[in-house]
Amino acid sequence: MKKIISCTAALVTAVTITGNVAYAVKNYTVNDLKGLSDYILGKAGTAEDVNNDGAVDVFDLIEMRKAFSDSGELTESLIPASEENVKFTGRNYCDKEGVTWLVQSGSAVEFNVSAESAEVTIYGDENINSDEKYRPRYAVIVDGEIILDEVMSEKEKTVELFSGKENRTAEVKIIHLSEANNGTVGVGDIKVNSTASIPVSPLPEKDLLIEFIGDSITCAYGVEGTSAYENFMTSTENFMKSYAYLTAQKLNADYSAVCYSGHGIVSGYTQDGSINTDSLVPDVYEQIGKIKPYDVAWNFKRKPDVIVINLGTNDNTYVSAKDTEKRSEEYIKAYTDFLRNIYAENPDAHIICTLGTMGCQELYPCIETAVERFKAVYHTDNISCYMSAVQDMNEGLGSDWHPNAINQQKSAYVLADKICQALGIESDMIGLDVASDAKYSLEKADNVNVSDYFSDYDKSYHITTVTGGDDINSIKAHVSGIKLKKDGEYDLSFAIDTAKGQKIPFSLIGSDGTVYCEAVFTGTGEKSVFSDKFTSSVNDDSAELVFCMGGTDNLRASLYDVKMVKVK
Repeated sequence: MKKIISCTAALVTAVTITGNVAYAVKNYTVNDLKGLSDYILGKAGTAEDVNNDGAVDVFDLIEMRKAFSDSGELTESLIPASEENVKFTGRNYCDKEGVTWLVQSGSAVEFNVSAESAEVTIYGDENINSDEKYRPRYAVIVDGEIILDEVMSEKEKTVELFSGKENRTAEVKIIHLSEANNGTVGVGDIKVNSTASIPVSPLPEKDLLIEFIGDSITCAYGVEGTSAYENFMTSTENFMKSYAYLTAQKLNADYSAVCYSGHGIVSGYTQDGSINTDSLVPDVYEQIGKIKPYDVAWNFKRKPDVIVINLGTNDNTYVSAKDTEKRSEEYIKAYTDFLRNIYAENPDAHIICTLGTMGCQELYPCIETAVERFKAVYHTDNISCYMSAVQDMNEGLGSDWHPNAINQQKSAYVLADKICQALGIESDMIGLDVASDAKYSLEKADNVNVSDYFSDYDKSYHITTVTGGDDINSIKAHVSGIKLKKDGEYDLSFAIDTAKGQKIPFSLIGSDGTVYCEAVFTGTGEKSVFSDKFTSSVNDDSAELVFCMGGTDNLRASLYDVKMVKVK
């Protein structure tokens, strides 16, 4: 076995014979493969008729890949984790020694490796000297399996990716799981023993790129924490469980994140209501990172298709403290200015603004105002906003009252749907509560005396009767405007608080009269939950739940937590 040190991808001579046809001899590089792949996907790339059939298509890509087949001689190589050899995800920093530093949350390198054995050198920065609670966390993933997940506590270490006596082709990802505030992880040489001419090559880019700009929620701060009363540790911060990563996964998209805990747009987190200008995302948006030596300009080489801004939770500690009207205007102006800067770098991107996972709904109208002001100046419809649902505390919380994995996943389902709407592509709506925007109303006969009240605060519906009429159909409570998809499977649930033994028949009815689900709810004297599953037979934009409450005088019933979540 011979040893070589490779600083660039090796060249390979391709001679491919199919049937009686011999293709021309030519040297190919990894860049040739990427260029041809991009061309076939309709991006800027390089057309190459590899098999000389007069067309440039996927068959040429197959033939070019064959050019990277075994050379027959087992060779030990050191291949740097440079952008020529690996795919960069997120904002990474390459130093003069050839180490690629994973700076931001979720920053990663991804590559295919074909070898009998492979290992990679991982480096730690000065943060390995911090308290163990605050050292950077990273993971190494081979063919979808996490083979290492730890906080970096060494200056340098070697991680075996796999070993054996037969050639294996594997997909590798090395990802930064914690955030830029707590240091970075470096990826050095990839050492392989391989008979392949080009043993390491970058994974292809995906069609869609989403950039996420945010604070601790985007960083997945405390997502693996055991309770709201547990303090921050990098070991409970896992970007792969953030709404950002999960959204990208669901949409099969590449991603990039710029996020810092405690940061905002006009003010970072403040305990006393005074302005905190040391923790502002706009000040560092155009940089790879905030701390040295990563505080250098980001190249914006690949433009995102979608940009998601989730900032304001920390600003609210300043805006809501006092002089709210004046400070709200400060926030609106700073938000509008930030939109202008983002637009200047990414004029073709769809921008989606959101807030609300950890509360702060009172600040959301300021975002709406900023978006409208931006639209008025730039005359673009490629910007929208929505208020995120507040995390459900019944599902548990992460460290320091941050969203846990369940609530992060719920946020991802909603955001993925919003992105589909922005891009004009069909959403599968999986994970969405299709009853979240339903309308509540009362239908009653002439001879009843009944009152109703809907609470926007917790979306509860309260009905009180004096005289209930002749039968159960004399009073009907409607939850309407529910959109269903053909062959969609749904989990239906709600709670009713009514007298013990009180029977309330209900049904889920399609606009064509199809009854998807019907049953009789029996009260227990306290708030009780009903749940069921059903499948929609057609696309329906106006299905409704109907509760029959007539025929009983002095009835009191409160309807809570109506949910209809699409599961398939």
